[in-house]
Formats: sequence, C-alpha cells, structure tokens
Amino acid sequence: MPVIRLIDGINEVVGRIVSVVAIVFAGIIIYDVFMRYFLGEPTRWAFDVTKQLYGFYFIMLGGYALRHQSHVRVDLVTERLSHGLRRWVEAAGYVIFFFPFAWVFARRSLDFAMTSYGQREVTYGAVQLPVYPLKIAMFVAAVLLLIQGVSEFLKLVLGKADHLEPMEPFDVR
Repeated sequence: MPVIRLIDGINEVVGRIVSVVAIVFAGIIIYDVFMRYFLGEPTRWAFDVTKQLYGFYFIMLGGYALRHQSHVRVDLVTERLSHGLRRWVEAAGYVIFFFPFAWVFARRSLDFAMTSYGQREVTYGAVQLPVYPLKIAMFVAAVLLLIQGVSEFLKLVLGKADHLEPMEPFDVR
C-alpha cells in the first residue's frame, strides 16, 4: 500500500538522519573531556548542549524504533496464540492502548511546545539555550510515532506484518 510505504519511508529517513546526532553529541563529549582533563579549560556549554541533543535523539527515534519493532514487547500471552489470532490481538492493542496514548502524547506535546515557544523558554545556568526547539521536536516525534502506529496497524489488518512470524530461540529481532 502506498500509505504504508510513505509512512515507513518517512520514519526510515528521519531515523537515519537523527542517528547522526549520536555522533555529534559523542564528539562534543570527547571535546569537553579533552578540554577539561588535558587543557584544564572545561567548556560551559557542552553539558547542556549534549543533554539537549540526547533528548532530541531519544525522542525523535520513537517512530523509527516502532517501524523496526524495537520497542520492548512482553508477549507472554500472545506468543502462544496462532498467527491469525495474534495479529488481531495486536491490532486490538493498537486501538485500545497505542492510539489513545499517541493521540494524547501528540496533543499535549503540541500545547507544551507552543507554550514554550510563546515564552521563548531557555535553560537556566551559565549558558541559556533555547528549550522550545526540543519541545517542538517532541511534538514532531509524537506525530511520527502516531503515523507509524497507523502503518503498523494497517500491516496487521492487511496481514503484512512480518514480525509475527515464529522466531527461533535466541532470535532478537
């Protein structure tokens, strides 16, 4: 289905781009350690910047993780069900649990982001970094997670979900 390919493609691209942020914040941490321990000149900004970059990295990869079935899953009950029944139990789980949570997450994070943006919120401390970009990213991440949930739900309903195939022992997909 084109909608599934589009949603999966969006989250794949976002995930690959955002994964580069890990390299950036690792580089900043290495730079700060070098400055602090080798030159005796610690930076005032590195901790705050890496904290915000990690928050951005962590939140933005939710849709990507869902696309690759990387979220924690406790399937003590569903692993014993037949393939067809397991599909419908998972689809019901999306309707009952996932979609309401993702909708509230998106709605509340939009309010949160707009309040922060309206106030031009900044961090406190020696370096005052803007906080609202991170909060706006939280809303974008919530939307990406929600639409990826739509894709996963459609895959379940249409019988296109490969993660339901029986796994070999010690398979950690």
